[in-house]
Formats: sequence, structure tokens, C-alpha cells
Amino acid sequence: MGPGTAVGDREWERELLRGPGAAVVGDRDREWLLRDREWLWGLGMAVGTWDGTGNGCGGSGMAAGTGNGCGGPGGAGWAWHRSGCVSRGLRPGPASPRCCPAPGHSNLNINDVLGNYSLTLIDALDTLAVMGNSSEFQKAVKLVIDTVSFDKDSTVQVFEATIRVLGSLLSAHIIITDSKQPFGDMTIKDYDNELLHLAHDLAVRLLPAFENTKTGIPYPRVNLKKGVPPDSHNETCTAGAGSLLVEFGILSRLLGDSTFEWVARRAVKALWSLRSNNTGLLGNVVNIQTGHWVGKQSGLGAGSDSFYEYLLKSYILFGEKEDLEMFNAAYQNIQNHLRRGREACNEGEGDPPLYVNVNMYTGQLMNTWIDSLQAFFPGLQVLIGDVEDAICLHAFYYAIWKRYGALPERYNWQLQAPDVPFYPLRPELVESTYLLYQATKNPFYLHVGMDILQSLEKYTKAKCGYATLHHVVEKTKEDRMESFFLSETCKYLYLLFDEENPVHKSGNKFMFTTEGHIVSVDERFRNSLWEDILPGEEESSQKSKPTELKAANFSSNCNRVPDERRYLLPLKSNYMRQIDRMVGLI
Repeated sequence: MGPGTAVGDREWERELLRGPGAAVVGDRDREWLLRDREWLWGLGMAVGTWDGTGNGCGGSGMAAGTGNGCGGPGGAGWAWHRSGCVSRGLRPGPASPRCCPAPGHSNLNINDVLGNYSLTLIDALDTLAVMGNSSEFQKAVKLVIDTVSFDKDSTVQVFEATIRVLGSLLSAHIIITDSKQPFGDMTIKDYDNELLHLAHDLAVRLLPAFENTKTGIPYPRVNLKKGVPPDSHNETCTAGAGSLLVEFGILSRLLGDSTFEWVARRAVKALWSLRSNNTGLLGNVVNIQTGHWVGKQSGLGAGSDSFYEYLLKSYILFGEKEDLEMFNAAYQNIQNHLRRGREACNEGEGDPPLYVNVNMYTGQLMNTWIDSLQAFFPGLQVLIGDVEDAICLHAFYYAIWKRYGALPERYNWQLQAPDVPFYPLRPELVESTYLLYQATKNPFYLHVGMDILQSLEKYTKAKCGYATLHHVVEKTKEDRMESFFLSETCKYLYLLFDEENPVHKSGNKFMFTTEGHIVSVDERFRNSLWEDILPGEEESSQKSKPTELKAANFSSNCNRVPDERRYLLPLKSNYMRQIDRMVGLI
């Protein structure tokens, strides 16, 4: 049965019950999986291929054909690096590269994230390594070393520059200098820590965002040459200000300089101190001078998502007990006030579990939409062992994907229709699918991956890459391919199918940042070399052992998914149908 084939629930169960891997080992299924693996490997080759001509569409790296339309003879690539146009997201159409607009351009959504540096090239570095493409990884790293500079009169978002650029530079540096070289020989001849120096330079240019703010919460934007612009807004989102600790902490511990971790940790603690006394929830937009909540919505999507993710991942990486304590408290408050539906995912009566947007002070429902960024949350639940709840929430987002062949940016679950209908190739559903497969080994999630691949091929493929869907119903495209498509979406898809990847087989422990950059969970990151810790932190700064990771008060854990269920549907048939009805599939 090929991807997208409609089958009844019982037929699904019969397929899965035949035994380990049975649902994906038929001749046609094996053919589909091999094609998926080949497609992703081809993508990995294309990501790092360039011909240096400067022709075509800006080097999306995934051209369907040859010639001038996609980066020059022989295929697509990073042709834009020669044209002087450096981009946030590439144009997959056969036109011109997506360049940084002229100074003063009014479209901040484009202008302050483009940065006027080679963002897509940098953001995809570790994708090449994970795919085992050492020659192209080495070429890409050398190109970054030779051409990238942050000494530019560019105003950028602190959050985006941190997760996309700083995080990738650090990840690639760690891969290059890893004595074990788990991905093959990714070393660079005569490498002298140039990527670490670039990361340090960028972080220093971001530091002014943390100055002259009464709360310690950073400004959202900074000019790489001049500091905080004089007309800067005093409002920022919780995720943007509170999701810097992983990258800044890694940098501090690699350099032995506490400055970067100190300012990022101060921002997290400042936000945490502003939570509601009644519900324990945080809002989504705050004034950095007054500490007043401008946006009082508390949810798991845009504006909030990675704040919670980094409380947990900071603990995993650095072992600071305080981070886990904050995460546990936040998770319990989320369960108490955001979660709706029946208590258990796979048993009982009532609506399927769903996390909604509420008022941070009262816990009352604020609207009836959720956004696609929230699809990351099942993956986070997997990391803490709340697999049953993760299965239910993932099934809801997958049902939306099945209906549209993509995830609308915002979906109204009451109207059963998109509120904001575009899909910019986001990775969150793929990420959760990958992590659920790793946790359960249920072949169902391989079929989910096949469905996603087929949808991407059918609806988003363009001449020179993969395009944002302007409208998930009409399937119209925008000439835009975000850098996270290569750094996250493609990486998680590749790893989903690559059972023998060193990420799974090397014996090393890895963690993915919120931008999908891979870092080793290394003892050196659990040792800080400084004593100038924050006031009041002395008693709580004790290190926790990795085995002590326990999220408090969640409804289930890994042990509640018994082995005999591995080859059944992860969600019972009647509950699957209930979710399908909820999104208008049946």
C-alpha cells in the first residue's frame, strides 16, 4: 500500500498486527520507503552543491532539472553566494535570489530576519553532516569561513539570529572538533575554531539588546553594527526573549566566559517572575521596561512555544536543577489550565485532549484557534515520557495535515477551517512524528512520514526548490523557502527513515535545538568554570544527574505504551475516527 492510500481502521490494524515492521515491509511499501530515502539523500546532496555561477533562482538546492533556471549547469546550489545576495529564505521559483531589501524597507517580517548574511547556507550546515555528506559539509564550512561577516549595518531579530545562525555555527563547530567523528570525517584541514570565533562575534553584537532594559528582558531587535535602534519597540514575545539560553549557554561554556549564559538566564528568570499568581501562566507579549503583559494570551504556539521547550532542554544539556523545577511547574500549569478533553488519551469518554489558548490570569478560553507551531508539543512530551498524551495531540495535527496536505498556520477547531491558510514548510509536525517513532517504534509513524513527503512533493515542489503554500486549500504558492526547511523539516524526515544513522547507532547522546541543530549531550556542558552566578542562585545551582529527569504530575509515562501495542494503531480506532470528525475529514 503506497502513501496516501485510504484504508479502513481494521485493515490498518491487520497490516500492523502481522508483526514487527509488517506494515512497511510489503513490496510496494519497501519501494515507497526506498524512494523516500533516495529523495532525502538527493536533497542532502543538493543542499551542499553549488556551481558558483550566480545564475538562476538563488540556490535552493533542490532543483527539478538543469540549466540556467536553477543555479547553473549541472543542477542547483548555493549560486547566490557569488551574486552578493544573502538570504533568510530562498526563492524556489526560477527568478532571482531572495535578497535583503534596501535599508528602511517597511516589511520588517522580511527585512529584520534576512540579516544580510548567508543564512540558508549557515542554517543547513549540520544537516549535511547528519546526512553523512562530508565533502559538501566541508565545502560549505569553508565557504562560511571565507565569506561570512557580521560587521554589517543590518537590524536583525535577536531570537532568529540566535537560533538559526549562532546555533548552527556552534553545532557545526562541535561536529568538526568531535574526536569521535560519529558522522564520518567532518574535520576541516587547518581548522582554527573559526566557526566558534564567528559565533562569538555574532553573540557580542547581540549583547546590546540586553542593555538599558529595566527588567533584564532583551530588546527584540538589534543592529549588528550600531546596537539597539533608537526607534526600537519595548515589547517582545515570551518565546523570543526566553529561548536564548541553550545557544548562549553552549557558547559560554565553550569559551569559559559566563557573560552570554548570564544574560540569557537572567531573561528567563525575569519572565518566570512575571507569571500569574493565580494560574502560574505566562502571557505572550511583555513590555521589557515595565514588566507589564501586553499580550495576555497563554498558549503553546507562536510567542510562547520554545520558552517551555528550552526550560527542559537547558536542563538536559546543563543539568541545572532550577531549569527542571521551572519546567515541571510550567508543565503542571499547562495541564491544569490549557488542556481540554478527556483525562486519558486512549481510554474513557469525552472529547480528544487538546491544548487551547487561554487568558493567563483567569484560565478562560480566549479564542478557538490553534497554530501550527504548537505541533512541536507532542515531541516535547516524548522527551519527558508523556507518550500517551503526545500520541493524541499528534493525531489531531496529523488529521489536519491529511485534510489539507499541509498544516495551515492557524486552524479554527470550532469552525473546522483555517483562520490563517498559509504553510511555510514548517517542521513541527515532522519533528514530533520522528520523536514519536523513536519512542514507540510503531510503523504508523513511518506512514505519517510518507504522507508528509508525498504532500511536499505534490503541493510544494517548485522548479528550484520547495515553496511556501500561500493557501493550503487552493494550493497556491509563494516564491519563498524558509531556511528552516533545510535545517529542520528535511533533517527530521531523513532521520525518521534512516534507522542506521549515527544519531541512533553511535552510542552518543544528542539533543536538537529549537531550530533542529544537533548538539552532543556532553559532560563539558555540565561544568561551568565561573562563580559569578545570579543572586539567590547559590542554593539552587546544584547539578542534577541526567537520570533524575522527571516531569511532575503528567497523566502517563513511557511504560504505559506496552510492547503488544507497538504494531497496532497508536490511537484506538474509535478515537481516530473521533479526531477525523473533529477536523472535518469524515
